[in-house]
Formats: sequence, structure tokens, C-alpha cells
Amino acid sequence: MIKQSPKRICFGILVPSSNTVLEPLTQQIVSQLDNVSVHFSRFRVLKIALDPAALAQFDNSAIIEAARLLADAKVDVIGWSGTSSGWLGFDADVKLCEEITAATGIPATTSVLGLNRLIKRLGITEMGLLTPYTDDVQSAIIENYRKLGVDCSVEHHLCQSDNRGFANISEKTLDDGFWQLAQRGAGVISVFCTGLKAAHLVDRWEAKAGVTVLDTVATVVWDMCRIAAVDTRSIQGWGILFQQC
Repeated sequence: MIKQSPKRICFGILVPSSNTVLEPLTQQIVSQLDNVSVHFSRFRVLKIALDPAALAQFDNSAIIEAARLLADAKVDVIGWSGTSSGWLGFDADVKLCEEITAATGIPATTSVLGLNRLIKRLGITEMGLLTPYTDDVQSAIIENYRKLGVDCSVEHHLCQSDNRGFANISEKTLDDGFWQLAQRGAGVISVFCTGLKAAHLVDRWEAKAGVTVLDTVATVVWDMCRIAAVDTRSIQGWGILFQQC
């Protein structure tokens, strides 16, 4: 009798076209899971801003088309590894996931929905925000979390809008931003942008500062694992969120 291999779980990730960070980081995280692979599809995102052209990048029709390509690979879960609902409003991600599932038959989640689920699970009411965004985008994110009952007034942002350029922000700059938030008393900090190369820094930050860090590259992976009933406790070195099985 031929022994059957364990079922392989396939994750499908939607990627902003100009993002060069989240794919390698996500691959490294998922590599610690047995029988799980991750696959990617892109749609065009070049700039993060609140002007009409920038907001139009997140029209669901383009994202659904990218999701359909992942469906061709028969992935088990589709995740939008992006934070756009932070300024568009969280209902935008709920609607997007509903439309992805309607179009593909596959359950879906996002970085922000995963983060918000962790916020609820952990009982978080205050959260520091580390982002690369401009003043107006940052203010919109803070306001949306205020409506959710989460105070994000302890924040640090870098006033940038070039999505491709986020990848060039140095580790020192991210370190400096993190420690500013920790020294101002943030007990939970979110790196709220999947274009920042920060997820690999989280374990060190948590160990040195004694805080919880929720990086949005990681939160979508965590929530996809939850949906697919994948135990995340084998993921080491990427933050304590993966021990929230």
C-alpha cells in the first residue's frame, strides 16, 4: 500500500505590485510550518496617499482579479498582505474578503483583520503605531482605531508616500522609531505597513523591551493559519503572536 503524504496547505497572498519586502519575509515565516506553502499574486499599488488616484488603486475589481489567479492554484486561504483598510475603514477589508470568497469560493482575510482579531483576543485598548506614512494617512488610521476603542495616540510615522521606497527605510530608522514608542510607554506596538522590512526585528524588540509587537506582514499569516487550522507554535523568532494558537 502506498502511504499518502499529509495534505499540503497552500496559502495565497495578494501583494502590492511595488512591494519588495513582504514576499521574502512571508516565505521565511511559513518555512517553519510543515506541509504549508505560500504563493503570490500582485495588483498595482505605487503610492500611499488620500488623493483620488491613490485611493483608486484599492478598487476591489483589480484585487479580485489577482485573487482569481490564486484560485487557479487551488489555495486554501487567500490573504491580502496590506494595510489599506487602516485609512479606508475596516469595513473595506470585510467587504473585500466577502467579494473574494464570492468570486473564488476560498476563505479570505487581511493583515488588518488579523491584527484586529489579535487586538480583540489580547484585550488591547492602547497600541503604538510605527508606520512610514504621511500625516493625513496616519491621522486616518488613528481615527479608525479610536472608533474601534483602541488608543493609538502614541505613534511614530516617517512622512513618506512612495510604496516602493518603504523597502529602503533602514533598520536603524525602524529601531529608532520603535524605541521612541517603547520609551513613551507603548506596551503593544504595531508595525503597520507590509512594505517595511521589520518583521525579522520583532523577536529582538520584544525580548529587549518587554512589549508585544504586531507586524502586519505576520498578522495576515497568523490569521490564515487560524482559518486553515494550522498550529503556529512551531514558528519561532518572529514574535509572540505565533504562540497565540
